[in-house]
Amino acid sequence: MRVIDLRSDTVTLPTPEMRKAMYEAELGDDVFGEDPTVNRLQEMAAEVTGKEAALLVSSGTQGNLVSILARCHRGDEIIVGSDAHIFLGEVGGAAALAGVQLRLVSNDEHGMMAPQAVREAIRGPNIHNPPTTLLCIENTHNRCSGAVVTPDQIASLAAVVHPQGISIHLDGARVFNAAVYLELPVKELVKDVDDLSFCLSKGLACPVGSLICGTKEFVERARKWRKVVGGGMRQAGIIAACGVVALQTMVQRLAEDHENAHVLAEGLAHVPGVHINPRRVQTNIVIFTVDGSREEFVARLAEGGVKVTTSGDGIRMVTHYGIMRQDVEEALVRAAKVARGQASAGSIASLSHGKGRA
Repeated sequence: MRVIDLRSDTVTLPTPEMRKAMYEAELGDDVFGEDPTVNRLQEMAAEVTGKEAALLVSSGTQGNLVSILARCHRGDEIIVGSDAHIFLGEVGGAAALAGVQLRLVSNDEHGMMAPQAVREAIRGPNIHNPPTTLLCIENTHNRCSGAVVTPDQIASLAAVVHPQGISIHLDGARVFNAAVYLELPVKELVKDVDDLSFCLSKGLACPVGSLICGTKEFVERARKWRKVVGGGMRQAGIIAACGVVALQTMVQRLAEDHENAHVLAEGLAHVPGVHINPRRVQTNIVIFTVDGSREEFVARLAEGGVKVTTSGDGIRMVTHYGIMRQDVEEALVRAAKVARGQASAGSIASLSHGKGRA
């Protein structure tokens, strides 16, 4: 039985071209700035995002943390969404290591924060207040079924914070998914953010790595903070080589993942006991709820060879490189079987409970 792994796009394996590029990569010591493959990748990342410079880091979590360290002082306050990965999935690093306080603004179901709510969250100049120095946004939004935040929406947030001297950091782990969905160049999508991070190791299928992009001054500060947190890598060209291939060959194919996610969502909507609005699925993340025990549904799916995870109150499936249309169709067959079994078990339990009461 083929195992269909829909837990995350982080489970992708590198392409044959990436493996070849790793083997043949020209290398040097990146801490000295002497790895030519790293330098090439950083130049490519800066170009594609329209920023002055870029820096290779080990992960998206490290990228967000280093960006916060480079932007903020201890005791500052940053505004993040209530469902933000920085808040929910990064081990409290902003507080533990950067010494900053997080102020939450509600995300709507599309991952957006209302500009007025952001305005109201900004601290005024009062001796009792921590200064607000940074707004963090997320695109695509992980907890909101991979929802896309548009350039106009980002501009509306920039109009609130930039006049008050507050910078914007974009957690753009899957920003290429957003750009492909909107059919826009990434640089157009991120033009109003001051800096961003994006992942190589999710939809772009690299084994490791993320990039931070921003001004030259910001990237130099980030480089030092990367060293502080132990992220200075030596012959990192073996990582960067995959990133070069990814930016050249893996971006436009993300549309295939989006199509597969749409097929998955539409199919799940027709499974009794499964609840999902397929119109909410824009990119490659599908989140749904089920009647009965969520944990039991996940466990039975795993027994049936389909690996998934939970997200908030729901169950999450993510399409990615390595998942073909036939895998999606087979996953739907197996999910429907689990749903039927769970419904039958629920009916039997209900009848037994009724007999016990009689």
